[in-house]
Amino acid sequence: MDNRAGEMDVFVASLEHGSFSAAGRRLGLTPSAVAKLLTRIEQRLGTRLLMRSTRKLKATPEGELYLARARQILADIDDAERAVANGASAAPRGRLKVTSSAGFGESLLLPLVPSFLDRYPQVDLDLSIHDRVVDLFDERADVALRAGPLADSSLNARKIVEAGRVVVAAPAYLARHGTPAHPSELERHNCLGFNFRRSVAGWPFRDPATGREWEMAVSGNALLDAGPALRRLCASGLGIARVGRLYVQREIEEGRLVPILEAFNPGEMETVHALFVRHEHMAARIRAFVDFLAASLRPDGPVPGAGV
Repeated sequence: MDNRAGEMDVFVASLEHGSFSAAGRRLGLTPSAVAKLLTRIEQRLGTRLLMRSTRKLKATPEGELYLARARQILADIDDAERAVANGASAAPRGRLKVTSSAGFGESLLLPLVPSFLDRYPQVDLDLSIHDRVVDLFDERADVALRAGPLADSSLNARKIVEAGRVVVAAPAYLARHGTPAHPSELERHNCLGFNFRRSVAGWPFRDPATGREWEMAVSGNALLDAGPALRRLCASGLGIARVGRLYVQREIEEGRLVPILEAFNPGEMETVHALFVRHEHMAARIRAFVDFLAASLRPDGPVPGAGV
């Protein structure tokens, strides 16, 4: 019988290390042996999985699909062997790579990391926090935490937390420039924003008397590419910002930011999802992480950073 798992290991190693020779060094094979194994896979499947160049290997679309399934199958084999070796109740373990938006990562995820790693000491967390949208396959990530609408995807998505958006300013800014009583007054205020393209150009509002909704064009002297930086500048008194309530709740509770124009809040919600590769069996470390986040951030869940 063919050693399909061994072939998958060679295929995954070749793409992860970028060449036949590097994969061979890791697996104890010659570059020619690696090449022959990969050719055999392609011949058996009747399709091309790899694009070869003098510098690097790259997967074809079919190769990306095979790569995702091969990684999951190999992870399942590892989980099965650990379960047999250590008992059916073996704790989640291994490297867990997670990517998160800056706002969610810095405000809500980082405070929970110590509690998660204390609960699962055999998990090694590899965490990337930035506002760049990543591809799980390109980044070789297990979980991506993303806010906002989701595009059609072959990935599983689980809702982690949901909250509205809020317009806020620092008390010092309002003391100097006054508190706007109507969205139209934002024309004379310094409104901070993001410098990446958004689906909504202005800030949305709703008239509480008529229910009419509209977008208010705003402008200011600072645009940023990350939520935490925008939050810090707003709290310093530079201007007014419209952000997810999740990310400024602590500043609001501590009085460093003040919600304004709440009567005109349109009430749209922002949802944060955990995305992971679609598969019948989820690796124990991924399931533990996603379950932990969902439980910790539910409305009646523990306070982030308080120990859960």
